[in-house]
Parts: sequence; structure tokens; C-alpha cells
Amino acid sequence: MADDEHRPHYYGGQAVLEGVMMRGRAAWAVAVRRPSGEIYVERHPVGDFQQRRPIFTKPLFRGPWALVDALKIGTKALTISANQSVEDEEKLSGKELGGSLVIALLLFIVIFIALPNFGLAALLQGRVSEFTYHVVEGLVRIVMFLGYLGAISLLPDIKRVFAYHGAEHQTIAAWEHEEPLQPDRVAGYPTLHVRCGTNFLVMVMVLSILVYTLAGGLVPPPDGGFIVYSVYHIGLRVLLLPVVAGVAYEGLRLGAGRSNPLVRGIMRPGLWLQLITTKPSTLEMREVAIRAFQAVVPVEELEGRPVPTDESELASPIVWGPDEATDVAYALSPDTEPRSGR
Repeated sequence: MADDEHRPHYYGGQAVLEGVMMRGRAAWAVAVRRPSGEIYVERHPVGDFQQRRPIFTKPLFRGPWALVDALKIGTKALTISANQSVEDEEKLSGKELGGSLVIALLLFIVIFIALPNFGLAALLQGRVSEFTYHVVEGLVRIVMFLGYLGAISLLPDIKRVFAYHGAEHQTIAAWEHEEPLQPDRVAGYPTLHVRCGTNFLVMVMVLSILVYTLAGGLVPPPDGGFIVYSVYHIGLRVLLLPVVAGVAYEGLRLGAGRSNPLVRGIMRPGLWLQLITTKPSTLEMREVAIRAFQAVVPVEELEGRPVPTDESELASPIVWGPDEATDVAYALSPDTEPRSGR
């Protein structure tokens, strides 16, 4: 683990409602633009599960854990943003937010796993090979997912989330190019990024076709009618999701810091999809993304970096919520002025 601590950390994040969540090596933070114009910031430590269970730092095992951990942190960040981005009278209770997320998860399973397999089982059982079934099912799911993204991207509120997504990518790209973190300088970087979760989703959908086809060949469906055939394929997809996630995660890591033609080709479909899931950001959105990023960057990593020439664009008042990651001095903390470089 000592070697890992000295390797360059690949920062990541997520767009939330009127804000951005950023994740560093030891902490994650969410910054949200309140209706009053203030930026609300909350910071929490990254869990030490992988340190306590080293097997989950190994290839193929780290992918499923990364997915679970990202969902856990992302859900909490989304919950924080949902309540900080609205007026007090519009805030939802924890039970209401939890219920909404459970319903969304169930709808995802029904729409993208259960329905395609029930429908295809009715149409294809006994008419095509298992190989053909898995390929067709995978392609149908990809088309459905693209249609879903295209539809929700037309909604004004989702457009704003996608614009914050663009601000998140621009801020991380600016940092990786040693650019001073100020909104006008960050604006010059693209909204597309090879380590985006969108790339992960694309890899999951493509690799799932291969994994499910191989598994279906090794363990063919049992004899039975329509229900048995459908449940078999649905169960196969649920059980093998950790395997697919593990392989996809390794593919995503392959793209980090590499630019050879093969890797660029693998990453390209995910970048194309980001043309939907990211939008151009505004100065105010980039300010929020920068504040979230500063909240997870240790002060020691600022050594030798260029100092911003004009911080007037980072002028919004900052309101701090809980700060539970206090073991490291960060560029942005409740008791200090923001530090952008030395």
C-alpha cells in the first residue's frame, strides 16, 4: 500500500443537483449552489474497506467494490444536493429521498433487465441459438439506454445536471494539465474525459454481451417454458454483473494516462456518449466544481503549481456543512482561506 500512496491520484467526481461531488485519495466532498447564491460545501472521509480487505485492491475484485462504493457515495452526495439546492420548504425528508432512490433502482431493473428478457423470451425462445439471443438482448439494451439518455437530456433540469457534469470534467482536466484552477482558465478544457463513468457504462453494456454469451454457452438454460427461460436469463445477468463490472473497471483504468491508438479506439464510444451526458458549463458552475475539487486536494499537492492570476471569479460566499475529513490539510477548509497554489 505504501507504493499506492506515492502514485499520482486520478481524481474523479459526479454531477449532482446544482452542484458537483469530487473524490480524492482520502476524502470526498460535495459543493452545491444554493438558491441564495452561496456555495454549500460538505466533506467526508473515503472509507478504508480496501485497506482492511486487500483482496479488493486486486484486478477484477476492485471493480465491483468501486461500483458499490461509487453508488454509496453518489447516493449520499445526491441526497445532500437535493436538499441544499432548494428552499427550506421544498426539502425532502430522508425517508422520502430514500424511497425515491429505491423506486428508481427498481424501475431500472424492471426496464433495462426484466422487460427486455421477458419480451425477447416470448419472441425468440426456440427460434434462435443462445449466442444470437445474448447478442440481440445486449443490442436491444444498448438502444433502450441510448433512447433513455436522449429523452431525459431534453429536460431543463437534466440539462443543468449535464452542464455541471461538464464543469466537473473541465476542472479535473485543468488540474491534470497543471492549469490554475480559476473558472476562465478551466473553461478552455473539454467537457469529455476518458475516465468518466459514462465510459464505464458503455464498457459494461458492450462487455456484458461477451460475458453473458460465454456464460450461456457454459451453462445453457434449463428445459422449461417461457417463465423458466426468462428467469434464467434475468438471473444470469444479475449474478454475473460483478464479473462484468470488474472487467469494465480494468478497461477504464487502462485508459487512464494512456493515449495509444488501441486505447483511444476502446474509449471512443464512451466519449461519443458524453456528447449527450455533458453540456457546456457556465462560470458559476465551474466555480462550484472548483470549490468541490479544492475541498479534496491536499495542500501538499499544490507545491510547484502555478498560482491563479485572478481569483475574482471565485467570489461566491462559502457555507460549510459537516467536515468529517480533518486528518489532512486541504486547499479548502472551514478555518482557512482557500489556497490555490504556492
